[in-house]
Amino acid sequence: MLPPNINPVDLGPSPAAPLPELPEHSSRGRLERVLRRGEFAVTAELNPPDSANPDDVYERVAHFDGWVDGINATDGSGANCHMSSVAICALLTRVGYSPILQISCRDYNRIAIQGNVLGAAALGVCNVLALTGDGVQSGDHPEAKPVFDLDSTSLLATIKKMRDDRTFLSGRKITDPPRLFLGAAENPFAPPYDWRALRLAKKVAAGAQYFQTQYCYDIPMLKSFMQKVRDMGTHEKCFILVGVGPLPSAKTARWMRSNVAGVHIPDDVIARLEGAENQKAEGIKLCIELIQQIREVEGVAGVHIMAYRQEESVGHIVQESGVLAGRQPFRRAFATAADSEMPPSSVATRQMM
Repeated sequence: MLPPNINPVDLGPSPAAPLPELPEHSSRGRLERVLRRGEFAVTAELNPPDSANPDDVYERVAHFDGWVDGINATDGSGANCHMSSVAICALLTRVGYSPILQISCRDYNRIAIQGNVLGAAALGVCNVLALTGDGVQSGDHPEAKPVFDLDSTSLLATIKKMRDDRTFLSGRKITDPPRLFLGAAENPFAPPYDWRALRLAKKVAAGAQYFQTQYCYDIPMLKSFMQKVRDMGTHEKCFILVGVGPLPSAKTARWMRSNVAGVHIPDDVIARLEGAENQKAEGIKLCIELIQQIREVEGVAGVHIMAYRQEESVGHIVQESGVLAGRQPFRRAFATAADSEMPPSSVATRQMM
């Protein structure tokens, strides 16, 4: 929850007001700056509430404060209905966080997508993650009609066209284009393995500037994938953030391996959890070790932490992994009376320090 007596509406202009433009940057956001500086970036996934209460969002995001460079607002992940990604991004930007807008092609046609992109950019969103989306049959509304007017690759090309060419797909001009850092998903841990690096390169050609991968529990498999990426030189054209997450139990690990598309969890990982006295603590320890190993893989630019229903563990995981090397990502300095009187550029500059 927000600290006592603090209401984001009272803060005046958003502390996430656009930062000064930098050469060769596509956005004015913090995530792109961290990556282009060569820092090891950390992003995390915010599990959206089944609620219309904004405090439910602020309570969850408070666990990430000072530990991450970007926060994913998921868009109907698993084809389940939650608070919308655009709404969560609006709530996060109004108090200074750097959200990543996920867009699932499953639910929108190209008209809605382009409108949402412009609206999100107007709200101060600087990052987008383009997803095709899970099929509706896997979610809680299997009777829903899927759209899939675009797929993730054509979605990337669409937003790139809006940003760089200042036009909609129809050819109509955009007077003020969205300044966005474009991302995509990749899964090195699912077949066909030999095609994964090629698929990543195809998305780079369509406009992807950074990637977040599916959960990694197999370092040798990650190294094999990254070798193919390096052989193609693609690691020099994008930033790759490898997905990680704490497993609460061996039972959960088995369920994920069997039911979540594309999740690969080796037998030795499950055996390690089964043999632990405290499986949840062991899952967190494993996650920390994986981050430390991932950090050493050439071409990896960061990690994306997906701690489903374990958001409170993110700060501990990042701290114990040591990957920030003394750097502190954005920490929400909740407003004082003086803050509300500061011009937006001053607030943004101070919070970047």
